[in-house]
Amino acid sequence: MNGKLFRKKVDQLWSNLMANVEQINRGENDIIGRAEEILMETDAAIRQLKIILRQYQFADWSEEIYFFKNTKPQFVAMYIYYSKILSIEASKPFADLDALKSYYQNERNNLLYFYNEQKDFISYYRRKSTFLDKKYFMRFKFDFKLKLSPELYSYDEEFSTSHDHLVSQIIANDLMDQYLTNKINSNHNAETPISQIKSLEWTAPKVALTELLYALYQSNCFNGGHADLAEVFRWAEHSLDINLGNYHKTLAEIRLRKTDRSKFLTLLQQNLNQYIDDLDR
Repeated sequence: MNGKLFRKKVDQLWSNLMANVEQINRGENDIIGRAEEILMETDAAIRQLKIILRQYQFADWSEEIYFFKNTKPQFVAMYIYYSKILSIEASKPFADLDALKSYYQNERNNLLYFYNEQKDFISYYRRKSTFLDKKYFMRFKFDFKLKLSPELYSYDEEFSTSHDHLVSQIIANDLMDQYLTNKINSNHNAETPISQIKSLEWTAPKVALTELLYALYQSNCFNGGHADLAEVFRWAEHSLDINLGNYHKTLAEIRLRKTDRSKFLTLLQQNLNQYIDDLDR
């Protein structure tokens, strides 16, 4: 199998999984039933990913690093995420809204243990650092002087590296944090299907997205104004699979515009007003 075919098979496997997850989330089952279905679909996809990998030899170390730093963690993160949803929702107490919010807040607080325990690696990952990638994301490179997950003892060394599972946990916990935040801020108990990561692609200029995010942040549109700027940009980058780079520098460039500093917001306003005007005709 050549590299092009390998990537095509993996991309198709991911697309199929996301389509199946979306279809299940649109179904009539409650969140527990949907989570169980999604876990079965995700488990099957991960097993198939493992089979595909066995049939392929990486062309070089950079290709192997990319697979274990970006590709495989997407699949495993879905499994971890829905496993946690299943556990949380199946153990949820029958209680009033305030008690339920307290329950979800306690679960959200539990995420802090992971973030504190793995803060060094999380910082490395979020800064998109690469200088330790050969240690972290290549097989048969376990360095026991590094802080390793206890689960590595039983891992398939042909399908795992020392830190790809941690990336999966970061992705899953970020999704879980968003899920729990929505539950805490909700004023009712109705379940809302979780939007799937990478369902949309941002195709406008990155500077336009930066301009929009600054406007939303300044308008206190996230978590009642309690989210910090870094969280907002991290969420957007993660949700849209985009790297916005140094957004502080981008804002400085926006400030240097001679006319109409917020030209993307102006364009949005013009387009919306035009659409409403057309509806009124």
